[in-house]
Amino acid sequence: MPQILDSQPKVETPERWHHAHAFKFKTGLTWLILLSLLLGAFSKMGLDWSLIGQKLPFLLGLRLSPDGFIQGAALTIMITACSMFFCLLIGLITALGRMSENAVAFGCATFYASLFRGTPLLVQVLIIYLALPQVGIVLGALSSGIIALSMNYGAYLAETIRSGVLSVPRGQQEAALALGVSRWTVAVHVTAPQALRIIIPPAGSMFISMLKDSSLVSLMGLWELNFLAQSYGRSTYRYMEMLATAAAIYWIMSIVLELLQSRLERRFAQGQRR
Repeated sequence: MPQILDSQPKVETPERWHHAHAFKFKTGLTWLILLSLLLGAFSKMGLDWSLIGQKLPFLLGLRLSPDGFIQGAALTIMITACSMFFCLLIGLITALGRMSENAVAFGCATFYASLFRGTPLLVQVLIIYLALPQVGIVLGALSSGIIALSMNYGAYLAETIRSGVLSVPRGQQEAALALGVSRWTVAVHVTAPQALRIIIPPAGSMFISMLKDSSLVSLMGLWELNFLAQSYGRSTYRYMEMLATAAAIYWIMSIVLELLQSRLERRFAQGQRR
């Protein structure tokens, strides 16, 4: 089972409780002051708030596109969620290949990781969408974007997963196997909980970056958030309003992912708290 570094029960003293709540209050107050200053700066720019209110439902994806498909932030979330799922699968398989003693599996994993980490994501998107049709592989804009994001971030995630697994002391796995525990049980109940404590922070940062990099699919004509913001900016000649609104929506979505990441970190670090 996962190693418990501090077996002593945590006593929640009044001093510790007051200190924790005072810290949270000061942090929240700091955020409130900085947010007020930011909104105050934007209020002095003469923004057309009525235009923002008019276009906001489209940017959020509350309205469907003319062809009846989702658009705006809703499409951005869908692309990111699909890419996260396939990225996790690719990253896990690649990490297993990187740790494999099989030369072919190791060679394939390292070649893939080197290729997709060594070339820009923008180039990968354009190759998958524009160049592959020249060899008979025709993919839609949506599938091309998801494939490009999954393959690119899967290469980075594989190294994160590998480092997390290798951080678990090998002696714990050997001890569990010596007790007759199956390798699957060791992987799930011994290695994974401790490795996730190391994996989650950088993986969460990568998924937040993926959310923002999903804007690259706008190059293929998908009506996601960045595409709509630029289109409305060109048609109304009010770029500041549209781009600032898109930036605020991206920020809110990133905050949601940050909160989820923080919750997972606390969940898998219970035995490591000081």
